[in-house]
Amino acid sequence: MSKRTTTRNGTARPIRLLGDPVLRTECDPVRAFDTALEKLVDDMFVTMYEADGAGVAANQVGSGLRLFVYDCEDDRGRRHVGHVVNPVLVAADGELLVEPEGCLSLPGMRFDTPRHAHAVVEGVDAKGRPVRVEGTGYFARCLQHECGHLDGQVYIDTLSGDVRREAMRAIRDLRHTA
Repeated sequence: MSKRTTTRNGTARPIRLLGDPVLRTECDPVRAFDTALEKLVDDMFVTMYEADGAGVAANQVGSGLRLFVYDCEDDRGRRHVGHVVNPVLVAADGELLVEPEGCLSLPGMRFDTPRHAHAVVEGVDAKGRPVRVEGTGYFARCLQHECGHLDGQVYIDTLSGDVRREAMRAIRDLRHTA
């Protein structure tokens, strides 16, 4: 069941999968705050909702711009919905929590991933107005995950030891069966 509570004008875009070079390329800052940017934001929300995700970064839908959208709850059950253009992760602190994490670009895979319990992202909205988003729990995880995408990283890059070996093995096996 979708989390969507309002209808958005937008078109779902294909989610780029691990192996697509756009996922490993650092995104460029948004410089034009226009209707094309607003359309991209709407398309990203529709894509996220159709894929039942908690967030989507622009490069996951094939755009090289520094932008992500989100719709997820924090550790107190409060729902957060929004977008951040040109985000900067200004804080990732607090307890390091190791919990299962997945990604729309690696469908069906979940691995225990370390993330800080608190995160702060600063940027602007699609109109260029300043935005500061602070999250705890799952929402903090989402903010860190999406900012990572915009730097050309995927969550498996944060893994180490046995969990990283397990993830690499699962990805290799998936590629051999595809």
